Amino acid sequence: MNQFQQEFEEIYLQHITRTGSKELLEWLRKTDFFTAPASTKFHCACEFGLVQHSLSVYRVMRQKHFDPEIDSEESFALCALLHDICKAQFYKVSTRNVKNESTGQWEKQPFYAVEDSFPYGHGEKSVFLIERFLRLKTSEAVAIRWHMGGFDEAVKGGSFAISLAYDKYPLAVKLHLADLESTYLHEKGTSCRS
Repeated sequence: MNQFQQEFEEIYLQHITRTGSKELLEWLRKTDFFTAPASTKFHCACEFGLVQHSLSVYRVMRQKHFDPEIDSEESFALCALLHDICKAQFYKVSTRNVKNESTGQWEKQPFYAVEDSFPYGHGEKSVFLIERFLRLKTSEAVAIRWHMGGFDEAVKGGSFAISLAYDKYPLAVKLHLADLESTYLHEKGTSCRS
């Protein structure tokens, strides 16, 4: 078990206790969730990147947006740690030819490519996968569904659902903001740790 998986599991087991949570964690352990990248090239595009991103979102969300009067530790942990569960079994390592500038020779270089065997969308796919094991509260499902904000394809098509979701469920706004900050301020470029 790598250090990121260990930290993830400690937070998960401390805060996520509803029926089905242990089975969901067991399923995650059988996937590449703890070794996969978070993206192909934008943020945490490295081994262990997905779990690093999930932990970063949790830390930002918890530190900046948690209000003990109205927020639930379990909801925060569940949304932050699992919002990108859709990326488990989503990437594959492939190779491409890249010219070595110093030698002029072409060399095979590994890179991450998308191999989506279950094209169900992004946030909605995460909700679907989580709910195979445990029931989400409506606020949690909406937060995970809309965590991509304006980067979601449904928004580009002119949907007003995201605005209604953010207005009705503050948890969705908090997850989206934490995801944005983690992605664009903390993880951009070469922030992967090993």
